[in-house]
Amino acid sequence: MDDPTHANGSPDERLAVRKTHKLYIAGAFPRSESGRSYPVVGADGSPRAWAASASRKDARDAVKAARSAVHGWAGATAYNRGQILYRVAEIIEGRGAQFVAELAALGNVDSDGEVATAIDRLVYYAGWADKIAVVGGSANPVAGPYFNFTVPEPTGVVAIVAPERPALLGLVSLLAPALAAGNTSVVVAPGSAALVAVAFAECLATSDVPNGVVNILTGDPAELAPVLAAHGDVDAIDVTGLAPSIAAECERLAAADIKRVVRSVGGEPVWESATAQHAQAVLATMELKTVWHPKAP
Repeated sequence: MDDPTHANGSPDERLAVRKTHKLYIAGAFPRSESGRSYPVVGADGSPRAWAASASRKDARDAVKAARSAVHGWAGATAYNRGQILYRVAEIIEGRGAQFVAELAALGNVDSDGEVATAIDRLVYYAGWADKIAVVGGSANPVAGPYFNFTVPEPTGVVAIVAPERPALLGLVSLLAPALAAGNTSVVVAPGSAALVAVAFAECLATSDVPNGVVNILTGDPAELAPVLAAHGDVDAIDVTGLAPSIAAECERLAAADIKRVVRSVGGEPVWESATAQHAQAVLATMELKTVWHPKAP
């Protein structure tokens, strides 16, 4: 192939290298097993990319990967989880221009603000990782010679349906508190949010987040969310980003095994809520364990 430069070194007009958008499962970037994809169109009507359309099989593979990572992530120290989240924020800040450009192409009028807020929110939840046990736990007064403690623990595998808008801030606002709490996750990124979600997955892959802790599926939430809501290895599902009719169906399916269902915190999406409610988002994906211990009279 001829060298695409002139003798004076100026480049010829050339086509950009098109990015292949894939899924993110168990630390790898596989194509959908179905071979399906869908077009993502920018705000100006121009085609931006083709995104992988995850299948039910991909969703089951993602849950399996998340389940295998539960013990290691929940067993890590809270301080370590906080440091890893902080590292993700560092990487996103380093690639901030890419995220700003992606969001602007999709029609975001304040791309810089959304990226900055998403980074700040990751740092915020990184700080909560080693504090939530104190805030959410307690020593309870009881009648008798016993110590009685309430201790928050991660629920396990949390399925999350991210909103299409805001693509980055919505994803971070739902995922970061679940990770800070010690949960692993399967995230569904719908529609044009796929482009930002895949870029976010690349940040995860080059950070210290262990394989399987976060798994990202792109595609149709109407197809994928009910599969996750009915899956026996999913312990909780956050339906904040879903349309009301699909959210109601997921709640019905989740009831079969008494799965925890998380909607908006404080009556509005967590990415729009006040700072005081963000701590509630961490506790929303945790279980409270009560421990009794005898003490000497």
